[in-house]
Amino acid sequence: MFPRIKIAHLPTPIEELPRLSKALEGPRLFIKRDDQTGLAFGGNKTRKLEFLLGEAQNQKARTLITAGAAQSNHCRQTAAAAARFGLGCVLILTGDKPAVPSGNLLLDNLFGAQNIWVKQRHDRDKILNEKYEQLVSSGKAPYLVPYGGSSPTGALGYVYAMEEFIAQEIPVDWIVFASSSGGTQAGLMCGALQFEFKGKILGISIDESRLKLQETVSNLANQIFAFENLPNIYRPEEILVNDNYCSPGYGVFTDLEKEAIKLFAEYEGILLDPVYTGRAAGGLIDLVRKGFFKKNSRVLFWHTGGQPALFASAYTGTI
Repeated sequence: MFPRIKIAHLPTPIEELPRLSKALEGPRLFIKRDDQTGLAFGGNKTRKLEFLLGEAQNQKARTLITAGAAQSNHCRQTAAAAARFGLGCVLILTGDKPAVPSGNLLLDNLFGAQNIWVKQRHDRDKILNEKYEQLVSSGKAPYLVPYGGSSPTGALGYVYAMEEFIAQEIPVDWIVFASSSGGTQAGLMCGALQFEFKGKILGISIDESRLKLQETVSNLANQIFAFENLPNIYRPEEILVNDNYCSPGYGVFTDLEKEAIKLFAEYEGILLDPVYTGRAAGGLIDLVRKGFFKKNSRVLFWHTGGQPALFASAYTGTI
């Protein structure tokens, strides 16, 4: 049994989206509310942190260190977990430090995280590794939380999320969600095989090409199988990825995301974020309009959280 610290409010609910389904004149839509996992506004990283924190505790870690964008949902939830369990937290953030923190960054500060700013993304890993070694040398006993929580340990959160979903007994033909660092999709794919989900799992790429994300997810899924001593294996071509919506670039807010956020809010009272769920929901809406899904299909959108970034967008006048 893998060490696990219970943090998330589980199971997260599944809701039908009748008004949005009717407005789009498409298949029957549902939503899995992982924005309600409970840790610092919730999100998908909380499931991963249950296993990552278990591993950190086993290693007697006293500090969590990780990296991400300025409005990283992963960093926000990591900082919250560190505060909850009395650990130090260091965040390596890409970009320029804003004059006034907002959104996720404001919350990072409230949780007492130390923020280290890096101008360019390609320098982030170097600075991350240097800071990790400094923490080791100074006796701070760091645990390196992987980017997006996407390691075999972290992805276990979504292996068991699939078990939870199946136990809720709401059958669907498709699961659609935002995919970026690959851990959520890899976990769902492994869970689908392990717990016999018969539908299809489609990741809407946020920032990577289809081929690159397929390779990332299949490699990670196969590491999970090895981690669990299971003989299964996934080939990259078996991983369903749509990369039609990521060409503007990571975090670039377009009409696609803006419309998706407004439609989910106006028809269902559900908030999305401008980077991940907004883009993935925008892709879902476009696919529905193009007839990608059969009219009699049941399609579930797996909400991975991230709403605090909305307030940063509002602050900069982009919503």
